[in-house]
Amino acid sequence: MLPPREGGRLRVPLTPLADAMFQLLIFFMLAANLTPYSALLLQGGPPVASTPGGASGGSGPAAPAGTALWTVENGRLRITGQSFEFDDIPDLAAGLADGIRVVLILRDAARVSDVAAVLERLEGSGISAVSIAAGAG
Repeated sequence: MLPPREGGRLRVPLTPLADAMFQLLIFFMLAANLTPYSALLLQGGPPVASTPGGASGGSGPAAPAGTALWTVENGRLRITGQSFEFDDIPDLAAGLADGIRVVLILRDAARVSDVAAVLERLEGSGISAVSIAAGAG
């Protein structure tokens, strides 16, 4: 049914158009917040089983030659049983040999923001060969 005519002109209500524009605005604002995570290049890997003592303590799993195993926990980074802050990553990356590959083992307590923070700091330190593996436990 057409809206009533007023003075020979057809009235088009603009309220549904404004509602649709508002919903599109909200959608694109929310989608824009996900962009930094989608810009990170990731390589997946199989789950890494830890040896007695695990990567969080003791010697942890054995790393193949040319690979460094780093365990990402809730706000912390664990390397060969030692705990580090994310701010220490540039110093840790500087100590790595050229061409070494870093494997991030994710613990259950690790958040997406933790992984993103580690990846950003590694990229800023010039480490581009990074893989991610799910930790067992």
